Amino acid sequence: MAAAVSAIGILGSRQASLAIEADERSISGRRLDPDFSLVSRCLRGDETAWEELVRVHTRRVYGLCFRFTNSGSEAQDLTQEVFLRVFRTLQSFRAVEGSFGTWLARVTRNLLIDHYRRTRQDRATDSIEEQLPVIEAGTAAGVRPDDAVAGREASEILQATLQKLSPDLREAVILRDLQEMEYREIADVLQIPEGTVKSRINRGRVELARLLRKQKLAL
Repeated sequence: MAAAVSAIGILGSRQASLAIEADERSISGRRLDPDFSLVSRCLRGDETAWEELVRVHTRRVYGLCFRFTNSGSEAQDLTQEVFLRVFRTLQSFRAVEGSFGTWLARVTRNLLIDHYRRTRQDRATDSIEEQLPVIEAGTAAGVRPDDAVAGREASEILQATLQKLSPDLREAVILRDLQEMEYREIADVLQIPEGTVKSRINRGRVELARLLRKQKLAL
């Protein structure tokens, strides 16, 4: 009997310890995420907080949409769609699972996949994840897009060249080199292993550098 009571006591202590650890992780995540307070206020119906959240993140969302579509008007429409989706699903955000910025990037990426499927039905596949191009070995080392070209005209050519990459390579390069996200954040957004993220980024850089060299723009 005493042993049983002791076992129950140990189990209860263990459960309490796990609960405390979970609370600590949650609190730590909240402290590290500068958007947590705004999100919390939004969920309480604070319209001012929602306007501020949109203002803070609109430029980044628009930039991501534009890099994928190469169209200002499409990017504007998609940015509005992203925040509409955020407004409808904000209650699903969990600070303990990652930052709001990472969650927002995932929402944006999923919407872009939906957009890609709607507008590219004539392609052999309607899935971004399934389009893995075969890149020949032995090409020169890749370079960061921002280091390869300079100036307005060159930037436009870079954007056009990005469109020639397969969607999976393009999104990896954009998230890393243009959005400057960490590998672990990209892995979280794309929901793939970190090793796969690094592989796609490297392959994307190599292919992008090859295409730019053809136009004599790469350094």
